[in-house]
Amino acid sequence: MKQVLPMNILHLSAVKNWGGGEKHIENLCLELAQSNPEVNNFVLCKRGDLFEKSLQKNNLPYAAAPIITNFDFRYIIKLISLVKTKQINLIHIHDPTALAFAVFADKFTSLPPFIFSKKTSFPIRDRKRTLYKYNYPKIKKILCVSEKSKNIIGENINDPSKLVKIYHGFRLEREQFKSKREDLLAELNIPKEKTIIGNIANHIWPKDLETFLKVAHHLIYTQNRTDLYFVQIGFYFRETPHLLKRLKELRLEAHVKCYGFKNNASRFFKIFDYFLLTSQVEGLPNVIYEAFYHKVPVIATNVGGIPEIVSHLENGLLADAFDAEKLAEHILFLEKNRELIPRFTENAHRKLVENFTTKQMAKQTLQEYKNVLYGRS
Repeated sequence: MKQVLPMNILHLSAVKNWGGGEKHIENLCLELAQSNPEVNNFVLCKRGDLFEKSLQKNNLPYAAAPIITNFDFRYIIKLISLVKTKQINLIHIHDPTALAFAVFADKFTSLPPFIFSKKTSFPIRDRKRTLYKYNYPKIKKILCVSEKSKNIIGENINDPSKLVKIYHGFRLEREQFKSKREDLLAELNIPKEKTIIGNIANHIWPKDLETFLKVAHHLIYTQNRTDLYFVQIGFYFRETPHLLKRLKELRLEAHVKCYGFKNNASRFFKIFDYFLLTSQVEGLPNVIYEAFYHKVPVIATNVGGIPEIVSHLENGLLADAFDAEKLAEHILFLEKNRELIPRFTENAHRKLVENFTTKQMAKQTLQEYKNVLYGRS
């Protein structure tokens, strides 16, 4: 009988912000701890950021290291040390910067095999160093968040058999908020009589929040829908100054409010009448799962993995990227046909719980761990 190897997994994160990718790491570790306690998960993250605080809050085993540059040796030294002290036999890498650290560390000592999670649908740049990193021999599997992501990354991967599609999962236990609608409205200082169109996204260019503003402008000034109120929640980043400037130029200060980062942002789905996602590039955003769970109708752009979970006129509405007028038309369509909303949201909720839970994600991911560690294909 073949000896079963211990399964000590080190998850690498080197991002400098908080987003769906970090929630994915937590969900995976929490689910595996519950369903497969024989799997020991440990996380190495950037020191001093919200992800570290969240790992503490969720009692997940972790270590943190400073990251000032993309080649901060303190992170690399910590990585090598953890592999030895925790007897790590598989490294699960969750972002490109962490992958670069792992490849560099492997030059100093022989690390265990890698699994890399590709969480976006960005193409791999056709540069020698980038192609080398993504085709590094220690990478045994690349877990792609959607079929679209798998197809795009496959164009620059030498061995396509390494590519596996595993949709991220939704952890129902994380969405049990006791906040009341009236309290949430008061927290954001929104009048009760407003119809609320919400968006949760960090201020980064792939989210194309300028189109979110253009939708608001079209509805308010062309359609005279001054009863609508637009709520945007997410970290302020490089795009924030431009976004706030455009908000003023479009005379939207009384109708659109950017609230920045909010703890447990998905609790605000309780006040959203519609969820509007205007991304120009996506992998597969977790916020759609949250909208499905809270039964908020989704209007989104037809990009990345979004159409793999949002079916037009079945559980949501889709429009092309940058098409603010069509997105606005979709909102008006639901306003005029409100009897469709329960059907859309019930279909969405059922699709979520049947296909996109963390239990399913963890089971599929664990199988890939076994494939790598035990030599299965």
